[in-house]
Amino acid sequence: MDTKHLNYILILAKKKNMTKAAEELFVSQSSLSQYLAKLEQEVGMALFIRAKGELTLTPAGQLYIEGAQKVIRIQRDLYRSIHNLVNKCHINIGVTSQFGLGMLTEIIPKLKKQFPEVTIEISETSVPDLTNMILEEDIDCGLMALNTIEPFSFEQVDILRKEEVYFAIPSNHPYHKQNTNTSEPIPITALPALFNTDNFLLPRKGSSLRILADEIFSVSHYKPNTMCETNSVIATRSMVAMEIGVTLIADSCVNDKAHIAYYPLDPPIYRYNALVRRKNLIINGPESMFCDYAKKYFNKNK
Repeated sequence: MDTKHLNYILILAKKKNMTKAAEELFVSQSSLSQYLAKLEQEVGMALFIRAKGELTLTPAGQLYIEGAQKVIRIQRDLYRSIHNLVNKCHINIGVTSQFGLGMLTEIIPKLKKQFPEVTIEISETSVPDLTNMILEEDIDCGLMALNTIEPFSFEQVDILRKEEVYFAIPSNHPYHKQNTNTSEPIPITALPALFNTDNFLLPRKGSSLRILADEIFSVSHYKPNTMCETNSVIATRSMVAMEIGVTLIADSCVNDKAHIAYYPLDPPIYRYNALVRRKNLIINGPESMFCDYAKKYFNKNK
């Protein structure tokens, strides 16, 4: 079942530009343009409106896109069902946080031992990007750090645990020297007075920790000096250890306590570690086992 040309139209609709779509598809712009012209002639109606270098779907084009997506889903689910006959399948897993990578290093060897024919593809990306991939059914499931289950449906999400988030500062920071008991919470309202001169190392916008950070800034009227924004918790943690700044660190990413002091906040703040599945996912044996391992992971690692 060849769906290559259906993907051409899907990419055109996504990129809204002939040149950008051709680059992503690794075809020439002239070939892609000729294919679209031939398809529109076959359909008998224009699929795109061309204006100022941008392609916009016509009503007929929108119908074609919806049909193409259905055909591709049918093909994918058919092949999945066939592979399921011998427990041979391809599982696409998205990860947004270090907790997910830690889980996979333990889960995958167990899964491969039971299902050696399974191929597992891992994508490490941001929460917004993985959310879109799941909603568009471009990936099977995700191990995600979330503040809320929206925009997913209740049936798509399994909450694996509620994870506390800490305020991380260098161990040589004056506050830590005077408050060595790291189990004593720091009041959120006290942050401006205590850390107003410190650089705040911010996670990228859209991440679970950035959402929490912005909420803290709003509640405490904290306007920190911002040194940098990064999507790498390892880099952020290293910069805290090097006394470059302070940040928020989730429990699963706590490390290097010799150089970093982690304090809970008052009131405490949390995020959710979750397993999220795409809609219309036909669960086969290997995928069912993967989900079971994920759900049991934190109970086994308490």
